[in-house]
Amino acid sequence: MMHRDAVIDIFEKTGAMLSGHFLLTSGRHSDKYFQCAMVLQHPRHCRALCRELAARFASEGVETVVGPAMGGIVMAYEAASALEVRSLFTERENGKMALRRGFTISPGERVLVVEDVVTTGGSVKEVIQLIRELGGTVVGAGVLVDRSGGGAGLGVRTESLMEIPAVSYSPDRCPLCMQGIPFIKPGSRKI
Repeated sequence: MMHRDAVIDIFEKTGAMLSGHFLLTSGRHSDKYFQCAMVLQHPRHCRALCRELAARFASEGVETVVGPAMGGIVMAYEAASALEVRSLFTERENGKMALRRGFTISPGERVLVVEDVVTTGGSVKEVIQLIRELGGTVVGAGVLVDRSGGGAGLGVRTESLMEIPAVSYSPDRCPLCMQGIPFIKPGSRKI
């Protein structure tokens, strides 16, 4: 089992943990941001992290790994490779998560959902809902970084490699905004 300190070391070495003023995908503001693409660009690190997540679900009979675009694409591939199963990804279509490109889920298919960072869990919840609507069985969710402090409430078994609750603020109560510090929006989804 990969120790949390080893995961933190990888994030620090790759510059994936940032400090400043950030607009998160959830719409909240924070002084911390995890740019997982900085980790995932290194195949050695990506493989090690995703294999660790996959190992935690190895006894669940996973048939397919699904990740939301963008961060979840390469993660789904690496976790699926470790489990020797199929890899899919979801994309936004008309503002909703969808399987495109001919991807399908069969009724009863056992699916593991993976994601890079969870703050509110919105994207993962959408993917879980989609898989269930298609008749699939979600066996769990594997995430690199859980920023929710356990509060994302995904409704399935959830495993994370790092739990680092980062303070976040609603935009109208953000002390960084009140200080006039401009924010950066490094996320991948429009608010």
